[in-house]
Amino acid sequence: MAVFDVAETFTSINGEGTHAGQLAVFVRFCGCNLRCSFCDTTWANEPDVPHVCQTTEEICAAVDATGVNNVTLTGGEPLLRDGMVELLTALSQKENRYIEIETNGSVDLAPYIHLSPRIAFTMDYKLPGSGMESHMRPENFSLLRASDTVKFVAGSQEDLQRALDVIQTYDLTHRCHVYFSPVFGSIEPAEIVDFMQAHTLNDVTLQLQMHKFIWDPNKRGV
Repeated sequence: MAVFDVAETFTSINGEGTHAGQLAVFVRFCGCNLRCSFCDTTWANEPDVPHVCQTTEEICAAVDATGVNNVTLTGGEPLLRDGMVELLTALSQKENRYIEIETNGSVDLAPYIHLSPRIAFTMDYKLPGSGMESHMRPENFSLLRASDTVKFVAGSQEDLQRALDVIQTYDLTHRCHVYFSPVFGSIEPAEIVDFMQAHTLNDVTLQLQMHKFIWDPNKRGV
């Protein structure tokens, strides 16, 4: 049975995505292969971050104990963890459970995308301001389904223009959900709305990180 390094597990609301505002159990895994300029969970990527080692069975039991149907796997980068197919298969066995995987756009989705219709992916595309665009895997776009999401975290007009180029090149709004999210404190949401209006971006959704407005933006476990 697989064993995972888990930085934290908690119940809160989904702060973003298609289930924003709904209760969710979060399982945050340690470690990431990227170092984005705007990352708000760098602490989870440090080699000496405090964590617990949990088996697939233990993670499933902890999730079951909450009685919450939405499960969000995040990080770090969850898809870098050995045994993720085993964990996703086990979690998806429960009826009425919805599993969202937050992935950074640099990992091949092919081994995971068709495991279960109860599993959906929120895949970032890292824009120029992140410093990590060269690590993106555009080939993942062809794998995405209507239940999946591509998220663009933008901190500037340059980022927004690049996001528009990617959306149009890969026809993303006809493939999956598409979200714009501001880099917190770097760009005003109104600027993104103005950009969306200027380019008539139908089927693109502006999302704000709800949890950062409800609680202190630096608070963990929310």
